[in-house]
Amino acid sequence: MIEKNFITSGRNTIIHKVKKFDLLIINGEKCVVIISHRGIGIYKGEVPAKRSIAKKSYQDIVDISSREVFGEEKTLVFIQALDGVEYKIDYSKENTNSFIKIHQNHYM
Repeated sequence: MIEKNFITSGRNTIIHKVKKFDLLIINGEKCVVIISHRGIGIYKGEVPAKRSIAKKSYQDIVDISSREVFGEEKTLVFIQALDGVEYKIDYSKENTNSFIKIHQNHYM
């Protein structure tokens, strides 16, 4: 079994586990979000074509619609980041200031 850099919880929560790796969250054709040990933001770079290429850059690709994550695209995703903050990503508000918001400060 392969050790993942994240775990899923419930229907729409991703928990970032490993400080060394950044997570690239892909949700269909919507914008890509990056989660690092410093926080969260919109990823402006090119998404690696293969997971092996991403690993060399200390990134992990998390495709929300894949069977091993949630199995379908989501409108609302919660991220528990390593900075102790839980973020809410609302894809219905993409390209607005409400796209990524702090949901809960210091969830640990």
